[in-house]
Amino acid sequence: MIKLFKVKEKQREIAENANGRAPVKKQSAGELRLHKDINELNLPTTTAITFPNGKDDLMNFEVSIRPGEGYYLGGTFVFTFHVPPIYPHEAPKVKCKTKVYHPNIDMEGNVCLNILREDWKPVLNINTIIYGLHHLFTEPNHEDPLNSDAAAVLRDNPKMFEANVRRAMAGGYVGQYYFPRCV
Repeated sequence: MIKLFKVKEKQREIAENANGRAPVKKQSAGELRLHKDINELNLPTTTAITFPNGKDDLMNFEVSIRPGEGYYLGGTFVFTFHVPPIYPHEAPKVKCKTKVYHPNIDMEGNVCLNILREDWKPVLNINTIIYGLHHLFTEPNHEDPLNSDAAAVLRDNPKMFEANVRRAMAGGYVGQYYFPRCV
């Protein structure tokens, strides 16, 4: 029975190609859900989403965040999103392209956000992740760090942490790491 359906599908594709139309690419369940999530985005005014590979590649996009308050006020931080085909059953892979002095983002751009790992549930969506990233910039968390040096400075000396963030965002060294300008 299944083979019969495959034969019918193949015949339909051949007929469509004969009519001069391109074959229709079927969208995966993950692509359909992502399309819905993107259409329903309620982004803050300080956030933008772009599709560097064009609108045909919804599964890979970038989100720019420009915090309106906190230590990172005025900086622009770009995150890449790679959405797996089995989304929403698996969380998107998110990396920070902008090198940033932050306790929850390491020097390779890995992001420590619980909803991207152990707390991910299929009811969550792209909007939730973006608001989670915003929260990291308004309330950095020194208790669950990826960058333990930045976390220790935030915990022990918030004024020094603020000075280090400003120096990094303006383009300069903090410790042994150079940070390109992002303001």
